[in-house]
Amino acid sequence: MLDVRYVRESDRNFWFSLDKHLQEDEFFRKIDNHMGYVLTSDDVPLGLLRYFLFWDSIPFCSLLYIREDMRGKGGGRALIDHWETDMAKRGYDLAMTSTQADETAQHFYRKLGYNDCGSLLLPFPGYEQPTELIMIKDLRMS
Repeated sequence: MLDVRYVRESDRNFWFSLDKHLQEDEFFRKIDNHMGYVLTSDDVPLGLLRYFLFWDSIPFCSLLYIREDMRGKGGGRALIDHWETDMAKRGYDLAMTSTQADETAQHFYRKLGYNDCGSLLLPFPGYEQPTELIMIKDLRMS
């Protein structure tokens, strides 16, 4: 059975085994502000989701990551569903995320009701990557 809970300090090693971008001080802010979740099954961590507030007002999922051996088994949907429900309970009407144009995650998000609403290009040395697709969902419609 899949379960989703807020990230805890005891999740540190698991978290950083999957999340290669978050700085350690931000990890502790995610704990303090309940802005990170861990997906588990029988208390074994399988995945994570973290977010921030775009424009200080719209929850933006900045990372959804499932252990490679557990992908395709409903964990991503469980994390997104839990996050969206939590955001709606906190009074947010919209949710945002993004994915690179060359990644298959865009199809996952569209299936969950996210719509393309823009893109980001990073042509600066050291930051080059494929186009980042920005996606948004109206939580009032869920």
